[in-house]
Amino acid sequence: MSSVKLKDPILPVVIILVLGCVAAAFYYWVNYDRQTPPPQPVAQREAPPAPEPQIRHPIPRTDAQEAKPLPPLADSDDALQDAAAGLIDQESFARFFNMNSIVRRFVVTIDELPRKKMAQRYNVAKPVAGQFRITGKGESLAINPANYRRYTPYVQLAERIDTKKLVALYVYFYPLFQEEYKNLGYPKRYFNDRLVETIDDLLAAPEIKTSLRLTQPKVLYEFADPNLEALSAGQKIMMRMGSENAAKVKAKLKEIRAEITTAAR
Repeated sequence: MSSVKLKDPILPVVIILVLGCVAAAFYYWVNYDRQTPPPQPVAQREAPPAPEPQIRHPIPRTDAQEAKPLPPLADSDDALQDAAAGLIDQESFARFFNMNSIVRRFVVTIDELPRKKMAQRYNVAKPVAGQFRITGKGESLAINPANYRRYTPYVQLAERIDTKKLVALYVYFYPLFQEEYKNLGYPKRYFNDRLVETIDDLLAAPEIKTSLRLTQPKVLYEFADPNLEALSAGQKIMMRMGSENAAKVKAKLKEIRAEITTAAR
């Protein structure tokens, strides 16, 4: 979402990335060891087929394949909730997350964070509690620093999560998320690559330690600086949570990225 009103409905980046990783990067689980089929003969005047997209961040086969079979995509909510219980207590999970259509919500959220706007229909996290706070008026209108405290529970939750266990679950559940990514219209793309792109976009968010000025051209608030307003939805979330929270989130995202990309080597 590119703007805010009185309440900040933007879902917290930390929850999306930290728990979104629980289910994200293992297309090679089902395809990595398959032998590449020989090329098919091409008609004399037929243009060569477009090359398959190169996998930038593949994750090789692991022992996770020996675990119990995954449920069908349409019946995966219970399994994901049970798995998340090993990382987060059920009370927190129910408090912060939407509990239905989890796979679709994760995939859509990860895919949309680097975009300019995010649809609210498939938010994986519930709206941030409390009312969006501002200070000043006119040219002095800005985000009230007290607003940043609304994100603190999410950040604290993320810091408590064991990154290695998180990535292990991420590898195990990946086929479901790759399947859903295909269903959304990306039959030849790899969800893990998109996840890394999203993490990199969030890590590139500006570190703003001064007051974030706002403007209100109509009903909704926007960043007064057009360069900030033009940033991705995810980067604007990072700024809205405040520089201290954002620094902690970035530290966790770097841990996750390192685990994912190291596994691909």
